[in-house]
Amino acid sequence: MPVTEPQIGTDERDAVDRVLRDTTQAPGHQVALFEEEYATYLGGSATCVAVNSGSSALHLGLLAAGVGHGNEVIVPSYTSVATVNSVAATGATPVFADIDPDTFCLDPYAAEDAITPRTAAVLPVHLFGQPADMNAFIRLADRHGIALVEDACQAHGAAWNRRKVGTFGTVGAFSFSHTKNMSTGDGGIVVCADETTAAKVRALREQGLAKCHDGEVVGLNARMTDVAAAMGRVQLHRLPGFNRVRRMNAALLTMGLRRVETPPQPDEAWHVFQQFVVRCENPSQVAALLAQAGVEATVPYATPVHRQDAYAQRISLPHTERAVAETLSLPVHPGIAGVDVRSIVRAVNEATATRAA
Repeated sequence: MPVTEPQIGTDERDAVDRVLRDTTQAPGHQVALFEEEYATYLGGSATCVAVNSGSSALHLGLLAAGVGHGNEVIVPSYTSVATVNSVAATGATPVFADIDPDTFCLDPYAAEDAITPRTAAVLPVHLFGQPADMNAFIRLADRHGIALVEDACQAHGAAWNRRKVGTFGTVGAFSFSHTKNMSTGDGGIVVCADETTAAKVRALREQGLAKCHDGEVVGLNARMTDVAAAMGRVQLHRLPGFNRVRRMNAALLTMGLRRVETPPQPDEAWHVFQQFVVRCENPSQVAALLAQAGVEATVPYATPVHRQDAYAQRISLPHTERAVAETLSLPVHPGIAGVDVRSIVRAVNEATATRAA
C-alpha cells in the first residue's frame, strides 16, 4: 500500500486524447477553461492563472506581489524546499520562523516576531492539507502592511471558516504534481486577488510579454500545456469525491490508531489530508517495520530547510526540530478502501507496540 497514488482513469485519458487529436483549437484553449473552472471552484471571487508547476506558481506569485531583491519573506522551515526556493528565486531572503506544534503550519506569533523593516511578505503553508490560521495571518499582514502569500500546494479543497484556502492573500499557489489531491501530471495555478496581479503573472509566465507586444518585464516560459489542463479539468470534477474518501480514511485511522498522535482538526479548519501525518517515537524504525507488513510510510521532511546546505542557519526552531524527529506519513489516498485502512491500523499498532516493548 503506497503512501501516495494518483487516481487516473479513462476520463482523464479520453480528455488528453481529444486534445492530441484536435488541431483546430488555438493553443491555450483548455488552459483558459481550466482557469475559469478552478476560479469557480474556489468561490468565483479570484482570478486564476495556470502555470507549469507549483514551484512556478509560488515564484511568479511572489514576483507579482512585489517581492524581490532587498526584501525578506517569513517562511516555515518544516515544509518542502520548493517553498523556500521560490522566495530565493525572486532575489529576496527567506527568514525562517517556527511552526505551530499541533498543526505543523507556520505559527503566526513566531512569524510576527521575525518581521523586520525589510519584510515584504509572510508565506504560510497549508501543510499536508491542514489550513493555517488565516484569521491571524490576515491581521498580521494588515498590521504590518505586508503581502500575504499562501502556499496551498498541498491543500486543494481545504477551507478555513468555510472559505477555501488560496483565496485569502494577495496570491495563493496550488500544485498539481502526482502526489497532490488532484494531478495534471505536473502543473500549478496562481490565485490572484485582483486582475492587476493576474495580468502581472500572465506576463511573467509568457517570457514577460503582454498582448504579444514587446517584453514588459523579464519573464519565464512557465505556461501550462493544454494536455495538462484537459486532465486537470477532469480531476477537478473528481476532487470533491477524492477529498471525501481521504477524510473518511483519515477518520478511520484516527479512530483505530493507539500509540501515535493523530492530526488535530480545529473547528475552523476543513482538513483534506494530502498526507496523514502522525507523531511517534523513532518514525524511521516504525516505517521499516511497516514495510515488512506491506505498508509504505515515509518521514515527510527528514531535514528541515534551515538545516539544508543551501540555507544552513544556526537558529533555534524547537517545534520544527521536534516535528522532524517525530513525524511519519501513512497512506490515506482514495486508492485504499476500508479493508486496507484496517490493515494499516493493525500494522501501525503492532509496529508501535513492538517499539514500545
